[in-house]
Amino acid sequence: MSVAPPLPVQGATPVTRRALAPDLARGLMLLLIALAHAHMYLGGHPVGFRGYALDGGTLDRLVAGVQILLVDGRALPMFAALFGYGLVQLAHRQLAAGRSPSRVRAVLRRRSLWLLTFGFCHALLLFFGDILGAYGLVGLVLAGFVLREDRTVLRAAFAGLVAHAVVMAAFGLLTISGPKGDTPAAMADPIEATMMRLIGWSGMTPTYFAVGVVPAFLFGVWAARRRLLEDPLAHRDLLSRVATLGTGLAVAGGVPLTLIDTRVWAASDAVAVAAYVLHSLSGIAGGLAYAAVIGLVASRVRPGAAVRALAACGQWSLTCYLLQSVIFVAVFAPYFGGLGTRVGDAAASGVAVLTWLATVVLAAVLSAGGRRGPAEALLRRLTYGRR
Repeated sequence: MSVAPPLPVQGATPVTRRALAPDLARGLMLLLIALAHAHMYLGGHPVGFRGYALDGGTLDRLVAGVQILLVDGRALPMFAALFGYGLVQLAHRQLAAGRSPSRVRAVLRRRSLWLLTFGFCHALLLFFGDILGAYGLVGLVLAGFVLREDRTVLRAAFAGLVAHAVVMAAFGLLTISGPKGDTPAAMADPIEATMMRLIGWSGMTPTYFAVGVVPAFLFGVWAARRRLLEDPLAHRDLLSRVATLGTGLAVAGGVPLTLIDTRVWAASDAVAVAAYVLHSLSGIAGGLAYAAVIGLVASRVRPGAAVRALAACGQWSLTCYLLQSVIFVAVFAPYFGGLGTRVGDAAASGVAVLTWLATVVLAAVLSAGGRRGPAEALLRRLTYGRR
């Protein structure tokens, strides 16, 4: 099995010894997550495959087109790859502490179970499109792959690509044939919205989300074994190839659905579903490419104030992700701020950028002295108990 030597750090890695690239990637990834989610809180518009309004103005359609091409379906795989990468780092630290492989797998599964619980609470209280539950479910089922042979991991990843295509095709057909209406995030009745959030989360987590993130998760496991993001200078050639090829595939694969969802191309239903599947598959390449690009940047950038703030956001990624939903509900939900019925996709993306910037500043200020985010600290306490 080709696995990097266990890191000589027992327990959590001190902030001063953390590799820059993974944290920087998580911090920047949260911007893509915010952009991909904000428009889901809007209501009162007919929408396309990716949930953007079909009756928006020129600026709205332009913003939607850019995000469909470069953000939607690209942020989720990037997050999944980083999740798999992080589990390998955690496993290495556990092995370095002298724990057996069976105990390491038990820790990974316990952490994943609590992450699934976080996802349930997130969906119950805030957002139907929660992705924590999917990562928790994938971690529960695939924790054993963290310590399996490379060949087994890669075979499972390519099998996951096939399953991913099948599931996306099924959801594409449902999107065309199913009833159209507002998402639970845009419903005016808070009780009805809660019920629909849980129904949507229960159905989408084990299918749409979990199956969708398996390939990227396993590729992240493979990358972590080689410490691609912890030592990007040593793997510059590989990262450059992944960045170039992955970005090209993501853009080429995203163009057809971008044209369809912005009403530039009036394609048939069959072509539209095929474009939806192609967009999703190419998004896996895009997510891996974005992580590779950030790894290359991290190998050259100086850790100034802005870089340190982004890295702090990455270290607080779970807290900042949840805070995004808190702010979006407060601003957009009809039973709170109510902005979701009065603005379009462009304005929603503007709110997303401001929300992300606020979480970056908050993490940078509160993480001084190595302080953990509250959600990270709680997850750690639930996973390991009091120490």
